[in-house]
Amino acid sequence: MAKKYFVTSESVTEGHPDKICDNISDAILDNLIAQDPMSRVAIETLVTTGSVHVAGEVTTRGFADVQTIARRVLREIGYCDPSFGIDCEDAGVWVSIHGQSPDISLGVSESTNENKDQGAGDQGMMYGFACNETPELMPLPIILAHKLTKRMAEVRKQGLIRDIGPDGKSQVTVEYEDDKPKRIEAIVIAQQHKNDISEEELRKEIMEKVVKHVCGYMMDQNTKVHINATGRFVIGGPEGDTGVTGRKIIVDSYGGVGRHGGGAFSGKDPSKVDRSAAYMARYIAKNIVAAGLADKCEIQLSYAIGIAKPTSVNVDCFGTNKIPEEKIIQMIEKHFDMRPKAIIQALDLRRPIFRQTASYGHFGRNEHGFTWEKTDKADLLRKEAGLN
Repeated sequence: MAKKYFVTSESVTEGHPDKICDNISDAILDNLIAQDPMSRVAIETLVTTGSVHVAGEVTTRGFADVQTIARRVLREIGYCDPSFGIDCEDAGVWVSIHGQSPDISLGVSESTNENKDQGAGDQGMMYGFACNETPELMPLPIILAHKLTKRMAEVRKQGLIRDIGPDGKSQVTVEYEDDKPKRIEAIVIAQQHKNDISEEELRKEIMEKVVKHVCGYMMDQNTKVHINATGRFVIGGPEGDTGVTGRKIIVDSYGGVGRHGGGAFSGKDPSKVDRSAAYMARYIAKNIVAAGLADKCEIQLSYAIGIAKPTSVNVDCFGTNKIPEEKIIQMIEKHFDMRPKAIIQALDLRRPIFRQTASYGHFGRNEHGFTWEKTDKADLLRKEAGLN
C-alpha cells in the first residue's frame, strides 16, 4: 500500500519585518567586506513602527554609513509610503555598534608564530541538506513557497497588481506518495494591501497572477487555497509586527525538512561558522546527491570555538544511500576541507555577496555568488564510489 503524508513549508517576502532586518544586516556586511574583505562583522537589526535599530560587533578597516544603508534597503524593498508602516525617508535609525571581543578574536585569528589555523568563530552544529525531488536538489515545498513570495514581490514592483504592500507570506502543503511529491494539498497567501483594493479583487488577482502562475501544474480540484484568510491585511510591515534579524532560519534553509543547528545566517561574516559551515554542509550534501550516492542526504558538522577542524562529521541518507554511510563520511573527509579558512577559500566567501541571500532562501538558487550550490565534485565522488 502506498505511503502518503504531507509536508508544509513557508516563505516570507523581502518586506516582511524579519526580512527587512536580514536585508539591512547583510547590506551592512556587504558594504564592509567590499572595503575590507577581512572584516569581522556580527550585526543585528530590529525594526518597529517608524524606526530601525542596528547593533552589533565589528572589527574592520572600513566604515559603514549605517543610516544611509538602512534607508537604501527600505527604499529598494518598497517602503516609501508611511501607510505601509515605515518610510525610508522619515524612519528613525539608531546605531549601537562596537568592536569585537578580543577573547573571540584570539580564537578566530591565525597565528603565524604558532603555526595556528584560523579557528571557528563559535561552537555549535550546522546542517546541510539535499534531495533529488527538484532540479535545485531541494525539498519541493520550500521551493514553491519561495517562488510564491518572489512572485508576489514581482507583481508588486511591476505594477501587475495594484495597491499591494511589501509585506507578505506564503505557505505550501505538498502531498507525498512513497516519498515522491504528488500534488499540492493547500496554499496559504497573506498579502499586505491598501484600503483602495477590495479583498475580492485582491484574491482574484493573486490567484491568477501568483498562485496559478507558480503552482498551477501541481494543483487539482481538491487543492485548498486561502488568500488573506482573516479578510483584511492593511496594517503590515514593522507597524504590524516587530522584526528582528535571524528570526526566519527555517525559511532561510530547508523549510522544516531536515534539521537546523539554530544559528542564524544574516549579518555574520564568513568567519562565523553558523553561516560558512552551513553553506559548506549544503555544498557537501548537494554534491553527494548530484553524484547519485544517495537520493536524500543530511550533513551535520560541529565546531568548538577557536578550533579549526570540526569536532564531528555525521551523514544521514535516510536509507537512500547506494554505498555505506561510513564510506560517504570517508569520502567527505578526503575531498572537502571543513576548516573555517578552507571553507572561505573554497566557496570564495570574502566577497560582498550576502545581501542577495537575505530573501527567498540561502539554498537552491543557481545564481551568481551562490558558490555552495556548485556540483563540481559530483563526478569525482561518483567515480570513487564506483557508480559510473
